[in-house]
Amino acid sequence: MSRKRSEVGVSRRREGAQRRPRSGEPLQLRLPQGSRLIEGWNPVLEALRAGRRLQQVWLAADQNKNAATLLELAREIGVPVTEVDRQQLSVLTGGDEHQGVAAAAPPYEYVGVDAILERAAARGEEPFLLLLDHIEDPQNLGSLIRTAECAGVHGVVIPTRRAAGVTPAVGKASAGAIEYMPVARVTNLVQEMERLKERGLWVVGAHMEGERSLFDADLRGPVALVIGAEGRGLSRLVAERCDSRVYVPMWGRINSLNASVAGALLMYEVARSRSRIV
Repeated sequence: MSRKRSEVGVSRRREGAQRRPRSGEPLQLRLPQGSRLIEGWNPVLEALRAGRRLQQVWLAADQNKNAATLLELAREIGVPVTEVDRQQLSVLTGGDEHQGVAAAAPPYEYVGVDAILERAAARGEEPFLLLLDHIEDPQNLGSLIRTAECAGVHGVVIPTRRAAGVTPAVGKASAGAIEYMPVARVTNLVQEMERLKERGLWVVGAHMEGERSLFDADLRGPVALVIGAEGRGLSRLVAERCDSRVYVPMWGRINSLNASVAGALLMYEVARSRSRIV
């Protein structure tokens, strides 16, 4: 009986994953010092697809149809995968939203704004940047990064103070888009706007009292789109330094949109203006 149970256990163990400890064996999952945590299926899979040199992947033993893909990707780039209990993942991540998978990665590397402009030049495209004026909600930041990746934005610029940075929650909300979208942090957003103007970009702010509807605005050419903070919109100085301000028309009884929704509408209007799609 014991030999049969052992054979069954071996057959069910995923190829490529290290075994989890037997009952009673202590295991405390620890994030290596200086590492960042990635959690959730899309963020971990996209990190592997992007070729990130993850230090470790932890996989819940009861998961999932994506497990075979994850193991194959991890094996291709030499990332160790260990099967663990869901509760251990919950302790490591501080919650139950990990979806049964988490990973340890090197610290996120912010880029300079010049690197974003060089990315556009390397693609032979006019620059398209997204500037975020003190977005504090990680969910909004992650959603905006996700849309930016889909809409052809070359990079995102955020302030270093009073704004969300790239965290596990942002990575998860971005559905892994953070692994492809460069993010720059700047100490003074207004000064960066002026510098972009000098580089030939047209700075367009989303503002409820803008001069033009986004449907009427000319959003072609090199553009830096500025989205304001949740509830407050653009700060006064940022709004004043924009070359133009556009608003999203609304016909309902609610007079404002979530920052990530407004940003998505404006990004895709820029994308439409830059393409042949009408």
